[in-house]
Amino acid sequence: MQIRAFTPADTDAVLTIWLEASLQAHHFIAPAYWHANVGPMREHYLPAADNWLLCQDAVVLGFYSLYEDNLAAIFVAPGKQGRGHGKALLAHAKQQRQNLQLRVYQQNRASCDFYLSQGFQIEEEGLDSDTGSPEWLMRWSAEG
Repeated sequence: MQIRAFTPADTDAVLTIWLEASLQAHHFIAPAYWHANVGPMREHYLPAADNWLLCQDAVVLGFYSLYEDNLAAIFVAPGKQGRGHGKALLAHAKQQRQNLQLRVYQQNRASCDFYLSQGFQIEEEGLDSDTGSPEWLMRWSAEG
């Protein structure tokens, strides 16, 4: 198992994980929303971010994306979740920054609980401007 930097050749694998995991974790948002955002992910969000992949035997199992101090994405392939891969990716992200923040849908309880267990704290509550779903802004600092 290794964590390595993203290359453009990884785009399709990353987008597949992102879409499948988003559909699974966000059952409260219409699937059409996620499908409509594959293009923007490919063309704008991935190229703008610092992306890292968790791989085993050249197979991408998950990834995370940093944009400045924002943990913009962290996803593990649905069939590979619950095996510590998300913790490994998050630990790697924490090595890249002294402070991290993220937004997470409140209805995505598994992710909320995961971030809380990994030292993130809820800073504020709001609504996602694209979906109207309630979300939390969460922060983590290396200083505790």
